[in-house]
Amino acid sequence: MRQPPASPAQDLAWRFQSWALDAVTLVLRALPVDAASALGGGVLKAIGPLTGAHRTAQRNLTLAFPEMGEADRKRVLNAQWENFGRYIIELMMMDKLTPASGRVEVVGGERLAEIAASDKPCVFVSGHFSNMEIMPAVILAAGIDCVVTGRAPNNPYVAEQIVESRRRYGVSIFAPKGTDGSRELLAALKRGQSVALMNDQKFNQGVAAPFFGHLCHTASGPTKMALRSGADLQPMSVQRTKGARFKVFVYPPIPLQHTGDRKADVEDGVRKINAFVEARVRERPEEWWWMHKRWADAVYAQLAKPKG
Repeated sequence: MRQPPASPAQDLAWRFQSWALDAVTLVLRALPVDAASALGGGVLKAIGPLTGAHRTAQRNLTLAFPEMGEADRKRVLNAQWENFGRYIIELMMMDKLTPASGRVEVVGGERLAEIAASDKPCVFVSGHFSNMEIMPAVILAAGIDCVVTGRAPNNPYVAEQIVESRRRYGVSIFAPKGTDGSRELLAALKRGQSVALMNDQKFNQGVAAPFFGHLCHTASGPTKMALRSGADLQPMSVQRTKGARFKVFVYPPIPLQHTGDRKADVEDGVRKINAFVEARVRERPEEWWWMHKRWADAVYAQLAKPKG
């Protein structure tokens, strides 16, 4: 249900934003896919380093790769902004980036076929890699009934536009995050539907688990849902190959332990997810979203301390 605006002025501002997005989308969808994607990449590559988020990205990269030289760090961060700019534009034309388009290669597709043919649901987990929207498109194209999570923007009109955009490439169910979303996802698993979540952002109430050698609080929801429902914890990732072309990887399920100690079992699952995400980031650091604050303030404070 659309939330009422705080004021008539707020409602008008939201509507103008929505109209502007419609106009930009119309223009960009008229361009060839690769040209539109490259345009977004060029703009963010120029603007991104001038933003406050760039400072966060620099700090994150230093924490993750302290041995990385300045030239390599600059290259990775510039490539990250270019990738993010491409992603923003590609969101407006995701119906042109499905497996049927010929722009997406799937490695491990037999695993998806196995899931689709089974009555057993999965909890799909991944991170903010490349264009993360490619993964749900691949899951749904494989015939898997899956609920996809996401956080709606504050502007309700833009939120509706995003929902409609996702419908064009098959995502018709979009569960909210938070307590209500968790209940909805558990209900979906009980119905035999799979669920898909990003599991690589800071979550203050989460489990403190290692990530690039530093403890970080990570959401335990995916692990808890898999343990509670008996569903497989199924990791995936996506890489950009060239321009607006991609390769999606479907990995073997992450093994969960069932010792009877629920707290220990959950913590073990979270650690394994963090290890999976870290391994993927190490493979392609330029395609992970470094601009998100990932660790606690105490970890960042270590960067300000003199060495020696």
